[in-house]
Amino acid sequence: MTTTSPTRRKTGLVLFWAVTFTTSWACWLVAILLGGSPLSSPTAIPYLLGGFGPVIAAIVLRVRRARRHEDAPAHAVSSRPGVRWLWVVPLLALASATVVAGAYLAGALGGPAPSLTAGKDLITTLGGPLPFVVSMLIGGPLAEEPGWRGTAYPRLLASMGRLQAGLLLGVVWAVWHLPLFFITGTVQSSFGLISWSGLLFTLSVIPMALLTCYAYERAGVVASIAVHFGVNTTVALLTATAPMTQALVLAVQILVVLGLLSRSPRPAAVTQPSRSGRNGSFPGHRCRGTAIR
Repeated sequence: MTTTSPTRRKTGLVLFWAVTFTTSWACWLVAILLGGSPLSSPTAIPYLLGGFGPVIAAIVLRVRRARRHEDAPAHAVSSRPGVRWLWVVPLLALASATVVAGAYLAGALGGPAPSLTAGKDLITTLGGPLPFVVSMLIGGPLAEEPGWRGTAYPRLLASMGRLQAGLLLGVVWAVWHLPLFFITGTVQSSFGLISWSGLLFTLSVIPMALLTCYAYERAGVVASIAVHFGVNTTVALLTATAPMTQALVLAVQILVVLGLLSRSPRPAAVTQPSRSGRNGSFPGHRCRGTAIR
């Protein structure tokens, strides 16, 4: 059995950050230099590839772990189909509801009323409901969650609590998004980095990280993908991008996350045999899973 020391755990996490940021920011720098819409050639290629930085980093760590015959991180949550997948739909609905609640609160308080008009136009532009769903699923949830939640989060839990790990991951995730403010045609560039909308978008990443981390604890990467998809899709459909709406969605999500974390401790661990046949997990740690780590 290969024992993973604290130093090697840190090295794995540092490698994840390095590959993620180098891949994403290098691709997005090319997109910035090319100019043009991120949905048209040639800018679309580096723009889309940049979004897969976290998954590419996750694959690199997974390959390295396999070559070294190491066990999965002790806090990794299995993504195998099972009873825990019953959490996926309720968490998806909850994620979407946080955006809907914030949007309708903004409308009730004198802000822009929620409208599906722009959302319907977006669906038409993308070629219909199916291409819209596929694009929303790939562009963010599938491209990021196996990395941020499936790889980084379990490793952070090895040295800190769930709240600290979620907050740190949220800050890193927010910084990772910064180049998107300089790619013409992105939602972030329409906000502007130095603006209320830009600030609120950046801040909103932190409760979003906590919410997706909570989902990961409950049902693995599948659940965090569902939460990410639910928030992004609802924001796009309702065009919940006005500063007042952003602020209230942010407030709702903070309250929801605080409620979830205060009332729901991390699920009890389920230990599994290590590669050598011995129990390689510590008490209170999560089981080894099949998702990319």
